[in-house]
Amino acid sequence: MRLCKLQIILPVVAGLTLLSACGQNAETGGVSEAASVELANGMTVKEQIEARQSHLKKIGKAFKTISDQLKAGSPDLAQIQAAAASVPKEATGMTDWFPEGTGPESGVKTEALPIIWEEKADFEDKVAAMQEAAAKLDTVAQGGDVAAIGAAFKTTGGTCKACHDKFREDD
Repeated sequence: MRLCKLQIILPVVAGLTLLSACGQNAETGGVSEAASVELANGMTVKEQIEARQSHLKKIGKAFKTISDQLKAGSPDLAQIQAAAASVPKEATGMTDWFPEGTGPESGVKTEALPIIWEEKADFEDKVAAMQEAAAKLDTVAQGGDVAAIGAAFKTTGGTCKACHDKFREDD
């Protein structure tokens, strides 16, 4: 009977040792200790990264809606306007989504590259350009001119691409 208990206990101990060696532990569900560090804003690193990703996914969804509608034979202006209005709202405070310690070194899956924190001023300039273009896209979309919306959408998308090309891991 003792042999059976040892056979059960040893793999458990070995598993805990492996988690610990990887910077993870069983108490946090396999999340690195860095991920559970509380930031100045009261969120943990993991929560901050998840919130950032949530905002960016909402922006991506809005862009897909606008793109799909612009490609449609009869674009639904109401869908375009709603999506365009959501982009500047979702992008509010974007530079604050990237506090120190929320990059790949955190152990939490993120496509944010370390260069964000190494070249913070350039990153902030690119974010500001995106936010400005998003506000213009919203204004143009509310005007209802589909051709003008297409041009503003292209400009806004270009600002996203400029940031992604430098500061985001390839998809």
